[in-house]
Amino acid sequence: MSEHTDVLVIGAGMGGVCAAARLAAAGRRPLLVERADRVGGRASSFEQDGYTINTGAVAIEYGGAMEETFREVGAEFALRFPDPANVFRVGGKTVNPAKGGWAFLLDRITKKGAKVLTQLGSAKRGDYPEEQLTLEQWIARATSNETVHRLFRNLAAAIFAVNADEIPAKAFLTYFMEKGAFRKFGFHPDGTIGVCRALADVVERDGGRIWLESEVVALHSEEGRVTGATIRRGGEEIEVGCAAVVSNAGPDATIALAGEEALGADYVASIRRLSKPTANFIIHVASDEPLLDTPGLIVFSNTERVCNAGNMTATCPELAPEGKHLTVVYAVPRPAVGPFDAERELQLSLDELRAELPGMAEAEVIDARVMQGDWPAQRALSGYEMPRETPLDNLWNVGDGVRDYGSGGTQSCAETARDVVAEILG
Repeated sequence: MSEHTDVLVIGAGMGGVCAAARLAAAGRRPLLVERADRVGGRASSFEQDGYTINTGAVAIEYGGAMEETFREVGAEFALRFPDPANVFRVGGKTVNPAKGGWAFLLDRITKKGAKVLTQLGSAKRGDYPEEQLTLEQWIARATSNETVHRLFRNLAAAIFAVNADEIPAKAFLTYFMEKGAFRKFGFHPDGTIGVCRALADVVERDGGRIWLESEVVALHSEEGRVTGATIRRGGEEIEVGCAAVVSNAGPDATIALAGEEALGADYVASIRRLSKPTANFIIHVASDEPLLDTPGLIVFSNTERVCNAGNMTATCPELAPEGKHLTVVYAVPRPAVGPFDAERELQLSLDELRAELPGMAEAEVIDARVMQGDWPAQRALSGYEMPRETPLDNLWNVGDGVRDYGSGGTQSCAETARDVVAEILG
C-alpha cells in the first residue's frame, strides 16, 4: 500500500462527515473520500444565479444526535430557527397546532376525529399496530375523511419520502411517538452544505484528510477483514491501507466495492431483499413576494403529491439575491418505491403546487430534480432498514439506509455515525 489511514470513510454525505468528524476528534486519522467536488452528498448545496440550491435536506434537527455531534467535536452549530417551525395548510388556511396538538388539528378538519385520536393515544401508550398494517390501512380503521388521509400521507411523504400505502403504520407512529417527530429544527444560512462543511473542517483541524473528486473503486480484504482500498484520484489509482472502513455510500454500493464473495451469499441476499430506496422531487421556486405566510415548513392536506414546502428566505435571506424570495417544495411520486413516470409525476406535482399557491403565477421554478435509484430520497423504506454491520468485522455502513427503526431525516444519519464510531473506538 502506498498510503495508510486509521479509518477510511467512503462518502462525505451527512453520515460520512459525522463519522469522520467524530473519529478525528477522538484522535484517529480518518481519510474521507468523496467523488463529488464538495461535501454533503444528498445534504449539500450549490449556487445558481445568486440562489443557494439544496440537493436534498434543508431542515436540520437539533436536540438530538446531530447537535450532540457538533458539541462533542467542537464545531459551531450555526442554525437559525423559524418560529413557528411546523404548520399545516387546511382548507386554504394556515393552521398552527403548536398549542392544541393533534386534537386541535383534527378538529379543524372533521368533527369525527375522535377515533383517530383514540388510535394515536393507543400508540402513545406503546400499543402499536401489527407490522404488516400500512399507514393508509391504519387511518382507514378510524376515518374515511379524505383530508385526514391526505394529511397523514403528506406527513409520511415529508419525513420518509413514501406514500401512506407504502410504509408500515408502526414505523410511522414510532417516529412520531418516540423519535422527536421533527419538532425542533433550523436552516443554515449557507444552505445545508454549511452543516457538512463545519464537520469537514473538524476532520482537517484534528489531523484527518479529505479527498474530493476522488472515488473508492474497490475494497480489499483478507481473512474476514478489510485491509485497504483502491482509490482513483487525479487520474491515477492509489492503494491505501486501513484499519477500518466506514461506508456512507449505501449497503448496495458497499457490496459492489467489497465484492459479493467477501461478504457472503446470505448477507448479499438479505441486503437485496431489504433494499427499497424511495423517491421524491425537490423543487426550488424564486419569487418577488413570499409564497408562504409562515417562516418554517408547511405540510399540505389538499394534495396527492406535493407534501410540504419551506420558506427559506424568511429565516435565511442570504439564500437568494437581495429582495428575492426562495421556496423549496417537496413532492413524492406515486409510487415512491419502484419505477414511475418521472416526467408525468413532476408535471402533476407542479400543477398541484400552482393550484395550492396563487403566487406561483408570478414565480419561477429555477430548479426541479428527481431523487431516485442510486441518488434516492432515502436509501431504505422505513420499516425495511438494513444492518450497519457486515460480515467483514472492520467494515460498517452509516447513513439513512441503516438508520434505527422509526428514525428519519439527517438526524438518523448522525445517529448511525455516533453508534458506528463508538464500536470502532471500543
